[in-house]
Amino acid sequence: MATLTYVYADQTAVLGPLATFAEPHCYDLCAEHANRLTAPRGWDVLRLAVPTSPPPPGPDDLLALADAVREAAREEPEAAGPLAQRAPRSALEPPAATSTATGRRGHLRILRD
Repeated sequence: MATLTYVYADQTAVLGPLATFAEPHCYDLCAEHANRLTAPRGWDVLRLAVPTSPPPPGPDDLLALADAVREAAREEPEAAGPLAQRAPRSALEPPAATSTATGRRGHLRILRD
């Protein structure tokens, strides 16, 4: 994947690594479209080195995922979406395991085998 940015004043299209934040006139492209990119007549295309594999998740990514899970667990069933409105909360919970629970933290449980 790559991000395409147009520099209208210079009549240049810049194709580079995936942007970390959104800006006007920037477009994220899949690898196939990034490889086939052409610019308008008279424009230059500047191709920056694009990594071939995505970077591994960093600590910020994992913290953001954990925060999203915690936030979803705090939501009321009515605010959780159409599925929660159709089914009672007990129907959404997994069936009880035959193992005994040894600890509980928030909505997560540790089970003994």
